[in-house]
Amino acid sequence: MIARLTKLGFAIAIITVPIVAMAQKNEPVKVVRSATENKVDISIGGKLFTSFLYPDSLEKPVLYPLYSANGTVVTRGFPLNPKPGDPTDHPHHIGLWFNFENLNGLDFWNNSYAIPANKKSLYGWIRTDKIIEASGGKTGVLAYHANWKNQQKDVILEETTRFEFSGNKNQRIIDRVTTLKANVDAIFKDAKDGMLGLRLAHELQMPTTEDQQFTDNKGNVTIVKGGTDHVANGNYVTSAGKTGNDAWSSRGVWCKVYGKMGADSVSIAIIDHPKNPNYPTFWHARGYGLFAANPLGEKIFTNGKSEKNLSLRKGESVTFRYRIVISNGENTISGAELNKDAKDFGLK
Repeated sequence: MIARLTKLGFAIAIITVPIVAMAQKNEPVKVVRSATENKVDISIGGKLFTSFLYPDSLEKPVLYPLYSANGTVVTRGFPLNPKPGDPTDHPHHIGLWFNFENLNGLDFWNNSYAIPANKKSLYGWIRTDKIIEASGGKTGVLAYHANWKNQQKDVILEETTRFEFSGNKNQRIIDRVTTLKANVDAIFKDAKDGMLGLRLAHELQMPTTEDQQFTDNKGNVTIVKGGTDHVANGNYVTSAGKTGNDAWSSRGVWCKVYGKMGADSVSIAIIDHPKNPNYPTFWHARGYGLFAANPLGEKIFTNGKSEKNLSLRKGESVTFRYRIVISNGENTISGAELNKDAKDFGLK
């Protein structure tokens, strides 16, 4: 407290209060391997955040489901745990995953239980064969090794991925670093579907007045009449200022989807890293609920003006780094906060 005299001689007490940025405290993280399943549970602040699933029944490892800090599931339930009203298109869209549509001519992205047996040879599998690290603390760590294989089980790529999980009262963060090492000469042929993908909960889809048509892997067509979906209320915005459907095929350091889920505003942001190939990435962000970062889809995203193929000779490797930020509260995370997150992440 500071006392000052006025011209009339009265002392006025002035109370000074330091202005302190009240950063929320990170909550403890637990990473627990299942003794009976190919599964690792990640909890933050005593609440389940997500599970790493890698059974042979899935064609790739996934994080599924994803919860916000308030316990809201922000990923679609279908096909593993369908919820009433869930869209049933694209059965290969499960939680959060990483793969690509055209590696040495094989489609790793679209593979699912829905592919007919006589066409499975056109698709690839990612098989996790080793959990390297699973530890908790202020930051949770999960690292694994996997093989990208063809139907004959020949290994094309060896994958080593490290997740770092953290969170506080209103936020969850995943830092993913994936290194792919070529076991044979490998070519990622520029294609639309890749690389880091996430399928959103119904509420975070964009509302539309137009009819939407979806075709699944068996050729079955589903038509959703425009204006009949009263659940979807999401929207996209990118670091470059693109919004809504204009986010698709645009480039940016980050992209955020946001909407109301229950009483809270919820957002999911994906942040690219300066060391990633073809930075800043293209956004494969669709109103129906697919949210993906694909640096290797330049040809379709630019209408054929340019393309980006990635080749690895046997023994060579490439690394992809992404940050996923899930927020909830009265307001979604701001662009200024995401710019700071992107700057911090770029220094890692």
